[in-house]
Amino acid sequence: MSDRVDARFEQLILPHLDAAYNLARWLTRNTHDAEDVVQDACVRALKYLGAFHGTDARAWFLAIVRNACYDWFGRNRPAEIAPGDATEVIDLAVDPGALTPEQALLRNAEAQVLADAIAALPVGFREVLVLRELEELSYKEIARIVDIPIGTVMSRLARARGLLQRSPLLRAIGERSARGQQ
Repeated sequence: MSDRVDARFEQLILPHLDAAYNLARWLTRNTHDAEDVVQDACVRALKYLGAFHGTDARAWFLAIVRNACYDWFGRNRPAEIAPGDATEVIDLAVDPGALTPEQALLRNAEAQVLADAIAALPVGFREVLVLRELEELSYKEIARIVDIPIGTVMSRLARARGLLQRSPLLRAIGERSARGQQ
């Protein structure tokens, strides 16, 4: 590998490793799996770096990370890849019987409860939520990364937020907050 390629990789890709790991961790829901996915994505990015002529290296690299995640899902957890936008699994995504409000109240931190609720979302919804809310990408950038129309990004984001609102985990936090304000 030439020094020129090394320097370009360092300049374009390395600044986005945290975002790549964050996306992979949220999608795979496992730190070790996320590390494997990001490593695979880095190898892919290095391999195809010569083909990148755009101006948004972050979106390009996160698209590679997303594709690496889906390839990893295909090899390791094929059942998690729902067809289309997973509309048919919306009502099954958050099982109201999975946790009672009392169990949710026993959780140590509200942040962990939110993380659990996000992790329970189908991967198609989880990825747009993470890219928008945690990585603060625009709808246009998300559409490029996920390779879907902007309208679908907005729809999936709305559905993800709706699922979070219906989450028994988050309802328990809301109930606890309401009791604390009385």
